[in-house]
Amino acid sequence: MPAPTAQDHLVPHISSIPANEGDSVKLFVREYNGTQGNQPRSPVLMLHGRSVPVVAGYDLTGPGHDITYSWAQELASHHYDVFLMDLQGSGRSPRPKMDEPRNANPAQRGVLTPNPLPEPYTDPPLYPHQLGNSGSEWAELATVVNFIKGLPNMTTPIDFVGWSAAGPVMGPYTLQHPENVKSLFLLAPIFAPLGRWSGNAADPFGLPPNTTLPVSQPAPVFGFPMHVNSKRNFKQGWDREQGSVEQRDPDMVDRAWAAMMANDPVGSTWGPVLPSGSPEGIHRYRNTYFWGWNNETAPFESPAGAHVLGDRVPVVLVHGQLDQTANTPASSPVPDDQRFSVPALYAAIAGQHKLMFQLEGAGHSMVWERPAEILHEISQHWLQNKYKVWGLTSGSYYRDANGELTPLD
Repeated sequence: MPAPTAQDHLVPHISSIPANEGDSVKLFVREYNGTQGNQPRSPVLMLHGRSVPVVAGYDLTGPGHDITYSWAQELASHHYDVFLMDLQGSGRSPRPKMDEPRNANPAQRGVLTPNPLPEPYTDPPLYPHQLGNSGSEWAELATVVNFIKGLPNMTTPIDFVGWSAAGPVMGPYTLQHPENVKSLFLLAPIFAPLGRWSGNAADPFGLPPNTTLPVSQPAPVFGFPMHVNSKRNFKQGWDREQGSVEQRDPDMVDRAWAAMMANDPVGSTWGPVLPSGSPEGIHRYRNTYFWGWNNETAPFESPAGAHVLGDRVPVVLVHGQLDQTANTPASSPVPDDQRFSVPALYAAIAGQHKLMFQLEGAGHSMVWERPAEILHEISQHWLQNKYKVWGLTSGSYYRDANGELTPLD
């Protein structure tokens, strides 16, 4: 079957990010329409995490490999109309305040010296605030959902697919708008059981007005709009989650880095100059203030009385055995409200139609590792079989390299 053709859209949106609030911007959306003939279009919406642009994460292509790493094209080949979106601050969507290198996290600016900063600046950022927040990102997701719903011959609601920090965006959006979400597939979702409940006194989940809610002003650590990273540090972070040399193809660091640089016309011109005369590039990604995704909100019930997650909207969670990003190690010295756990999210989902799979030999960057084959298989089973995987609709399981499933406590 020939590869599906990409159609790129720029979706109009009125920004609610404080850095450009009220501005008319264009959100990047890529579409692979795998619909056959005159059949209704079955939409799948894929959202990136905190740092990796959506095309680099879900649409990595290249010759000479026995694994198709483009998850988006794999789903389209099974006749889904697949949409990939970049939030502001990522990929091909606008990046307000991020073209100024002095707006980078002061603790990370060393990677910017000497290009584009001729000396190691330690002054405060020129824009001393985080870029986005949960409210602004839910609004951007809502704009793209409405764009998809308005296309000709479109069936809705929409199947959601999210990786990592897509969890705090897609999860709370689903709690607030379950009528728009058919199912929720989360890969290595970021979930802090004791995380911030709300970003302000007007709680988005309809709790009583006298309920005491956590802080509404971002902490000082959020006083910059952009994180930056070098290729060396990117590789070192990924290497910490490698259990064997077979876990990823030998050239995957180069391929993933090149894909991220291809989706950043400014960051790709920063960083050390290589012997070829070209810059190596610097990875830029947004700094966001999240709330509304924790043990208090995940079990939320709709006005009709059913739990949203697991009852009205089926949920499947997938994470790697070696993932230390979505699952904070017990030895890590981080505050309790910043500790992440995928099993804790599974436990917090109160409905019964929920599944979780932990895959042997996979890390947080599973989309670029050899277990991506199994990840794609799980998603295809989920979407094609009325939200069953290998005949299962509930339970948590460890899947080993031979395909054996062992129930987890």
